[in-house]
Amino acid sequence: MPDATALSSFLSQAKLEALLKALSGSRSVLILTHDNPDPDGLSSAACLRYIISKRLGLKTRIGYGGLVGRAENRSMLRHLKIHTTKLTESTIKRHKSVILIDTQPMTGNNSMPTATRPLGVIDHHPQRKSTRAPFIDIRPDYGASATILTEYLFASGLDVPTNLATALFYGIASETQDLGREAVEADRMAYQALFPKTNWSILSHIRRPAREKIHFAYLAKAFKNAVAYKNAVASTLGRVEYSDIIPQVAEMLLDLKRISWCLCTGRYKDQILISVRTSRVKGRAGKVARRVVGSLGTAGGHDMIAGGQVDCTGKSEPERDRMERKIVETFFRIMGKQESGDLSDLLPPDESEEKPHEEREE
Repeated sequence: MPDATALSSFLSQAKLEALLKALSGSRSVLILTHDNPDPDGLSSAACLRYIISKRLGLKTRIGYGGLVGRAENRSMLRHLKIHTTKLTESTIKRHKSVILIDTQPMTGNNSMPTATRPLGVIDHHPQRKSTRAPFIDIRPDYGASATILTEYLFASGLDVPTNLATALFYGIASETQDLGREAVEADRMAYQALFPKTNWSILSHIRRPAREKIHFAYLAKAFKNAVAYKNAVASTLGRVEYSDIIPQVAEMLLDLKRISWCLCTGRYKDQILISVRTSRVKGRAGKVARRVVGSLGTAGGHDMIAGGQVDCTGKSEPERDRMERKIVETFFRIMGKQESGDLSDLLPPDESEEKPHEEREE
């Protein structure tokens, strides 16, 4: 079991002190994660707020745009008492000290105004050319941002509250699928160090929340709309009330036998959102996602997990339908499809819908 010394690497100690020094002249701090934040982003933000509050005594808040829609994520906020605030671009502009967590400037997946420069960026996604800030700690080889913040926490010398340990553990577990996806030694060490400090009763409630009926309606629609080509499958959800269902469906489709690539799309407000998943360790899903959206939008990710968004502001519903179809068609072309008739429905047709009911003979 790794101890605090093992996790307090020289890099993390140096980075933490550099961050605290950069914040020393601030009156307050806004920690901004990506829109529709996931457990990795939420737990990382909660950890950074705890460190800043304890070490510098600054007023710190966690903000995001979009919506916390997935039942597990809402349960996480409630059970672990993580206080967050939904913000608009105008609200964010009023903060002089902004730190981006689990996201970067101009990625299209956060509400940071384009003209605003963050004070700091902490992320585990590949660094973008547009990322500029006085403080940067980006580690694309790490499986989760929560791993970076766990190292910060142990380097800070502060006590590790049970709720925070549980949040970080769940952040790493969900992002790396319990160390089975894109995890490195640093993720394993953080996971093992947090393991004995985690509240397993709370974690069980988070992982198995009660769900609304609409969740199952989306799943039914996803399976009905899914089409396959060789080892790839794609599904469209159309308009959705919360965007978290899109990556959730993509992950479920990847569980299909003989499927190693999947794409799920959905329309949330004025954006088409996409999620790409692959079981191939060196699949370069981020590159595939960027090719899928092309010049229509922005995208990024890792080898096995990626996402993107396309702005549809001002487009009619038929135009949005065509854009979504084009995304799916592009995905299958990347997968090697050439002929228009090569796709097959994932589920067999419902015979009860195709022919009238035949009365039983006596």
